Amino acid sequence: MRWCAQPGEPLFGSGRGCDDFEQRLLDFDGASAAHATDDADEVLYVLSGSGTASIGGADVALEPGSAAWIARGTPWNVADAEGLRVLSVLIPRPEPANGLTHAFVAADDAEEGDATAGRHFRLLATPERGCATATQFVGYIPVGRAPDHYHRYDEVVYVLQGDGALHVDGESAPLRAGTAVHLPAGLVHCLENTGPGEMHVLGVFRPAGSPAEAYYPDGTRAQY
Repeated sequence: MRWCAQPGEPLFGSGRGCDDFEQRLLDFDGASAAHATDDADEVLYVLSGSGTASIGGADVALEPGSAAWIARGTPWNVADAEGLRVLSVLIPRPEPANGLTHAFVAADDAEEGDATAGRHFRLLATPERGCATATQFVGYIPVGRAPDHYHRYDEVVYVLQGDGALHVDGESAPLRAGTAVHLPAGLVHCLENTGPGEMHVLGVFRPAGSPAEAYYPDGTRAQY
């Protein structure tokens, strides 16, 4: 199932049928060299550990739940780190950033919204913060199974915590912390949280919009 990679497997990129994103894990201990990506924007999310980084010349504190958007060509580096693990998603062929170079936000400070089946989310990288091409968010999923639905955007998802299953076309794949998922636009699917606690997922999708936008298999818009 190319749409679901389990912990320890390669994450998504063009080599796994995902041309709109390159999803990867980055690990840091100590300082890193400065680098910039000339042909892609980048969104980062701190999974664990701590440290500081310089992004476009601005110093920021990195801790679990903090996130950043970095425009193509903008240099960044980790100044110091201890056990720092970051989920990076490169976004090739980005829209112009209108002069902005980066944005930084902690999940606890992000805007909240509601989605289907009692789910809610916090927005991280968005067009309002300069990321014109994609939206990055953390989704919070209660125990239960969502109705079958699809999105009009292409999405990569990373499970932060919780256990469950992804159901697609009569097949199922287990979900647990560290599972990566690619959901192409138009793919009818549903995500089940088998509990006992809330599931948290990190999503990045393009084109940018609301994580709450979903459609049932007959094309009607999902209600929440």
